[in-house]
Amino acid sequence: MTFTLLLDLDDTLLDSDMDKFIPVYFHKLGEAMADYVAPEKMLQFLMLGTNAMIENDTPVETLEKVFERKFYPNLEIERDILDPIIADFYEKIFPTLSFLTKVRPEAVDLVEWAFSRGYKVTISTNPLFPKAAVDWRLRWAGLAPEKYPFEVISSFEKFHFSKPNPAYFAEVLGRIGWDEGPVLVVGDDPERDLRAAQELGLAAYWIADDEAILPEGVSSPLGRGSIGELRGWIEAQGEEKFTPNYQAQSAIVATSKAIPAALSEILSNLSAAEWTKSSHPDEWSLVEIISHLRDVEREVNLPRIQTFLREENPFITADDTDLWVAERGYATQDGKAVLEDFIEARVETLNVLNKLSEKDWQRSGRHAIFGPITLREQMAFTTEHDRVHLRQVYKELRG
Repeated sequence: MTFTLLLDLDDTLLDSDMDKFIPVYFHKLGEAMADYVAPEKMLQFLMLGTNAMIENDTPVETLEKVFERKFYPNLEIERDILDPIIADFYEKIFPTLSFLTKVRPEAVDLVEWAFSRGYKVTISTNPLFPKAAVDWRLRWAGLAPEKYPFEVISSFEKFHFSKPNPAYFAEVLGRIGWDEGPVLVVGDDPERDLRAAQELGLAAYWIADDEAILPEGVSSPLGRGSIGELRGWIEAQGEEKFTPNYQAQSAIVATSKAIPAALSEILSNLSAAEWTKSSHPDEWSLVEIISHLRDVEREVNLPRIQTFLREENPFITADDTDLWVAERGYATQDGKAVLEDFIEARVETLNVLNKLSEKDWQRSGRHAIFGPITLREQMAFTTEHDRVHLRQVYKELRG
């Protein structure tokens, strides 16, 4: 099983004081757009869009789409005028802000060591910036994306959740196939990195010195220290210490949100032929997998939750839904439409999950296979079912 490293960027891999960087960044962007929008007005709606991204909690839209709805209409300027200005800003002006950051050579050494070990390495920076901005910050860190084969680099064009939502880390894992192996989150922020990782059930390493104090409510991470100390610390641990535990309610809800978000990105822009091909006669095609997820969501997952809530200690049947693949002709369905239907069905389920009380999660039932079971345990099985089929999709996409 592959070891997966989820690495934060700012103040982790890159020496950058964001309290100093952000004001200069916003000021320069305001200057670039000043001929068309007053800087104070631009900043007002930039912050409105940023807050909307932070608050987004559904897999329906990317953060970019969420931002655009709050930003562009309020500026009252046509996008075809502003977009070239913004693109020029990231190409020519944003790179000049490198003086506000410093390379951490030990971070480069850590990344190169991780790749030499065959680890999956992701740049798990808060995806509130466009990829152009993230790529420049990676170059400033000595980790140019043109050179290093990162599994994913999170940015607002491709992600639906941001830190500190634990669904963000679930989305990162979903985008890279959600391997069953050990996972470690590395970051400097107790709320955005440590708490979010812990709520998903992931081990975390805190980039902090011995004098740093955790805020109330954040548990002690598995490790802490500098980025230069991380390699030795990992080597001193047993891999079992990095084994995720996705059984908590927060992890179940986060996974339920993130799976459709991840699928919407890794399955984007497929041709009809790609949706229907299969790498082996005994394997389902992509459209068959997603059709299965859609119908299970509609006809099994949500009804089971409703049964738990409606009845006392109900009997939960074991349904052989694999038969539906042939019976319902999944292979002939439209993949893109099926995916949209699955996301819609999952949002309906999420609306129910978000209203559950602590007592609801502990409601009991009797499963035909597993025997006595709580709603939380049932939902843990559901999210594992999601991860199994996500891995199946990921494997099929790679032949």
